[in-house]
This record gives sequence, C-alpha cells and structure tokens, in this order.
Amino acid sequence: MDLLDQFRAAIGAAHVLTGPDAAARARDITGKYRWSPLALLRPANTAEVAACLRLAHASGTPVVPVSGNTGLAGGARAEDALMLSLERLNRIREIRAASRIAIVEAGVVLSRLHEAADAEGMIFPLWFGARGSAMIGGNLSTNAGGSNVVRYGNTRALCLGLEVVLADGRVMDLMSELHKDNSGYDLKDLFIGAEGTLGIITAAVLKLFPKPAAYATAMVAAPSLDAALTLLNRLQQASGGAVEAFEYMPRSYMDRYAVCNPKARPPFAQPHDTTILVEIGATAPRDAMPDANGTPVITTLLQDTLAAMMEAGLVLDAVIAQSEAQRAEMWARREAAAAITFSRQPLVDNDIAVPLDKVATFLDRIEARLPAIDPGAESITVAHLGDGNLHYTVWPTSADAALHDRIRTAVEDVVADLRGSFSAEHGVGTSKLPTMARRKDPVALDTMRALKVALDPKGILNPGKVVP
Repeated sequence: MDLLDQFRAAIGAAHVLTGPDAAARARDITGKYRWSPLALLRPANTAEVAACLRLAHASGTPVVPVSGNTGLAGGARAEDALMLSLERLNRIREIRAASRIAIVEAGVVLSRLHEAADAEGMIFPLWFGARGSAMIGGNLSTNAGGSNVVRYGNTRALCLGLEVVLADGRVMDLMSELHKDNSGYDLKDLFIGAEGTLGIITAAVLKLFPKPAAYATAMVAAPSLDAALTLLNRLQQASGGAVEAFEYMPRSYMDRYAVCNPKARPPFAQPHDTTILVEIGATAPRDAMPDANGTPVITTLLQDTLAAMMEAGLVLDAVIAQSEAQRAEMWARREAAAAITFSRQPLVDNDIAVPLDKVATFLDRIEARLPAIDPGAESITVAHLGDGNLHYTVWPTSADAALHDRIRTAVEDVVADLRGSFSAEHGVGTSKLPTMARRKDPVALDTMRALKVALDPKGILNPGKVVP
C-alpha cells in the first residue's frame, strides 16, 4: 500500500491533504518561509497521532507538527515532510476551578482557553497578540512568553503535566496534576520548548489563577530606562508583586505606530523617549474596593506611586486608564508590535533577553555599533521590560544576506557580553540555527544531540530545527 494510503486508512481520507489542499498551511505568518509538504495530516485524537507516527517511523518519513502557524522563527517549515496538524485535537477536557487547573488538548486556541477560564472566574495568564490563532501545543513547544511573564512566568511555569507521543508512536503519560513530584527526572520539561523535535505534545494540564477583580493600567513617560526599572521595583513592593505587565515602547516605536495608525491618539501631549505600559492586577477584594474618593484601591496605589516618582523626577508624565475602553486603547499600542515590525521590509528581527538592569546597556551598545555595519539602517524596539525580553528589529538598507548576518552577529556579541540569551520566547526554529552553532555552549549542544538521538533515533521529528 502507498504510504499516503496507509495514512488515509489510519485517520480517514478527508484528513490527508495534498497539493493545493495543503498549500494554505505551507507558509508561516511572516511569509518568509514557504514549503511544499508531502501531505498535511489532521488526526482527531492521541491514538490517531500515535498511528501516524508509527507509520512515519517505520518508513523513516519526516514529520513536522504544526499548530496555529503563528511562529516567527521558521519552526514549522516542512519541505518534503509530513505536516501533522493538531487542530482537531481541540477539546477543553476539564476546567477545575477548585484545584485551579485546566486539562486541554494541544489544538485548543489560546483565546478559547481564556474564555473558558473566564467563565469560571479564573484566568490562564499566557497573553500575547496572536492569542486568537495560536494553539496550546505551539505555546508549549516554543515555551511562549508574552506580556504577563513578569507576574506568572512563561508557559513552562504554567504547566503541570503533558501527554506526548514519541517518534515511534508510543504515548508517554505525564499528565500530572501535582505541584510536587520528585519521582525521577522531570521529563515534561524536555518537551516544553523543544519545538516538536523530541515528541509531539497532544494534551496538557495547565495552571489557572484567580481572575483579578480590578486592573490599574497606565501609560508612563520616564526620563530613562534606569528610572523605569526603579518604578517597576517600587510598584512591585507597593502592590505585593501584583505587576502583571511592564512594557517598553521607545520613541522610535511610538513614531512608527503613529505612521501605521494615523487616527490613533498619542498617549501624551508631547512625545517622550521612554514610554512604559504598566498594569497591576488586584486579586484581593480589598484592593478592588473603592476608597473614600470612589477610586479602586489598586488605582489609588498606582496614582500615589506615580505621583511620588514624578516629584522625585523619575516620572515625566502619566495617564491612568479611567475606563475599559481607555485600557484597551493602551493595550492596542503594544499589541500592534507585529504589524509595525513587519510594516517594512527587509528586516532583521531579534528576540533576546538580558538581565533587567542591562537593557539600557544593550541598546546603547548595539545602537553605537549599527551605523558602522550599515549606515542608514534603522532600528525599532519593543520590550517586555519586566522580564528583560527585547524584540530588537533592524530595518537594513538592503536585502543582502551577508549584511543581515553581520547585523545579527553584532547583536549576538552584545548579548553574549551581557550574559543574555539570543532566543527569549519565539523559539529557535530554522532562523536561529546559525546562532545556535556560534553561541550555544558546545557541551550543551552535545547533550541536546544525545537527547535527540535517544528519543528520535531516526531523526524524523521536525528535522533541521533547534539543534544545528
């Protein structure tokens, strides 16, 4: 029997797509990566995923798992490989508010989980612009971050257990609901962030949190990034660690936002070099209650802290949202980042992390080096300042690949000097393989290769990704 006929027998002919039927999924969101897959497989459950992998393993056929195709690093590129879509594994099996967990399948779209948790008075706090199409399996496979990492951690910190199908089709049940389990290696962490190179995640046990009863949200202009860090620390201390987001948008970003959104109102009467979006979430009822002036306590706390910082010269201006519409307007500026970044081509995008007190140092150093590499190049930055994650993008003056590599190498140099990471939340995929080869510790790479061989001896799972 032809291999594709075997897949048709295993999961149904309607769910083995080829040619034009598979073409819509054969590109990523950036448009940079396009490919011609052997077929797109759409299994309906874990047993069908296992059946697909048994067939692929027996025949030595490469398999690339795909979720919402919202990745930015070429991690779903599947030239001459089988694309295995998790979109039909889309059940929210359970929401258990009492134990604050959700048991979900890998194809659940992130925004659906947000809605299901909200209905139970809870939140799943992974939050970013692509939440309407990104899927849980992809979030786990890239260890996605987003805007709320400063309070809740990235995806790894939000996961208690996994169900994983290995390369040979065996199913590994790691669906623990426990917060403490020291029974050997914590195997689930091998698969989170592995981008489907070690196994295919089919389900997960995820942590839920109480829904904040009130938010205090503001746009803040600071005289410097150092002053902004002081603000973050004071707000964390005053609120008991309730800062949910602390997002940095410099003047270059705000200027480009105005170009792309000419009808949008500016946040302040005059532009500033350092603009911060800060949000605090009140989960304690006392912090959401109105004070003597009718203002929620959490908002008064934010007002008082900003006023003290302004008196000390560490805040230049601030606007606090007075309604949900104003809060949404503030978040719209930040969540336009992808559209703004890709509004010009060509580009060299960098997803890096440095220690919190080194963000300004990184920007000063790379901006000093950039003109010598490419006179006329422009840069734009947006950052999850609360966790040190910067999206530093350069718009170079040409599409020359060698020039782009020089820019990327310069970024790597500065990041390495600051003991940072060249990959913070978007994964490695295809685009960062050269950087992995140049910058990852050789012993760490050897260990990663050993794990890959142990779990995928035929090298069929998402080959050519993550490990150079």
